[in-house]
Amino acid sequence: MSVFSHPEFDNHQHLSFVSDEETGLRAIVAVHNTNRGPALGGCRMFPYASDEAALRDVLRLSRGMTYKSALANLDLGGGKSVIIGDPRAHKSEALLEAMGRFLEQLGGLYIAAEDSGTSVADLQVMGRHTRHVAGVSARPGFDGRPSNGDPSPATAYGTFVGLKAAVAHQLGRSDLDGLTVAVQGIGNVGYRLAQLLSDAGAKLWVHDIHSDAVQRAVDELGAIAVAGDEILGLDVDVVAPCALGAVLNDKSIAGLQAKVVAGAANNQLELAHHDAALSQRGILYAPDFVINAGGIIDVCYERNGHDAEAVRRHVETIGDTLSEIFARATLSQQPTGIIANRLAEERFKPAQGKGARQVA
Repeated sequence: MSVFSHPEFDNHQHLSFVSDEETGLRAIVAVHNTNRGPALGGCRMFPYASDEAALRDVLRLSRGMTYKSALANLDLGGGKSVIIGDPRAHKSEALLEAMGRFLEQLGGLYIAAEDSGTSVADLQVMGRHTRHVAGVSARPGFDGRPSNGDPSPATAYGTFVGLKAAVAHQLGRSDLDGLTVAVQGIGNVGYRLAQLLSDAGAKLWVHDIHSDAVQRAVDELGAIAVAGDEILGLDVDVVAPCALGAVLNDKSIAGLQAKVVAGAANNQLELAHHDAALSQRGILYAPDFVINAGGIIDVCYERNGHDAEAVRRHVETIGDTLSEIFARATLSQQPTGIIANRLAEERFKPAQGKGARQVA
């Protein structure tokens, strides 16, 4: 299949395929749009089932970063990279250094940050060979704790703020005490979100592909562990997808009992029309590229002189942005994702006069 005719290709500005025989590195870098600034986005490592699956993911993710940064009012464009491989089995310093050397060749067109399957330490290894990595500097965290550059706390906090805004709009309640939430994915972001929810009095059901992560949530947060094929269909107030994307599809949407979907995962919709499918069922969807912007906000501030309190204030605007999107969607009787896309496109391509294109 030609890249230019790929269904996820959206006039991407740049696409690179990386191969290094000595280290086994196979990666793809996608830059979607740089109208607002350089393309900053995470470097994901995942054992994709095929090269096509990796390509589809990086095209979707990079496009989503353009929309995310625009809605977060950041002077950044959208980009993403994926390394094909199991991070628990195939990651090595040599592989990461090879990735760093390639990033340097791009000359700052794309700036890599932590993502699923990579860590701050991994980006620091890449940084031995490139200046174009972010989220790697030790600094005071916005939550008052020391931070090694990991943006996960900011992502989780922004998701928590956004979830509260969704609950207020859909359920008419300002507190989370007794709220029932199913969290799919208890990784760096999902676990921190679960902590915030637990501290606020919410009751939790959790699932993760790693049993140790689930057990930690059970032991430390009093969460209830459930099977992967059950987590999205539980009779709860909120479903919070915090793992990989495309989990909201024809089958899962038909089985949803929750009235709110608000989670940190990227590209939660399998296809664009699933936004409307949620709306038709009376389920409020917090567009993922809005609610999970805390991490990119944190990383942006690191690059431009970190101020922990300024980061917190900026992350908390996620709730305001979502409230505006929900209100506009209700008034226009249109899905929330369509409204969010329209707002973003006004910001990163104001002169083009194009209609909104759904980010799935």
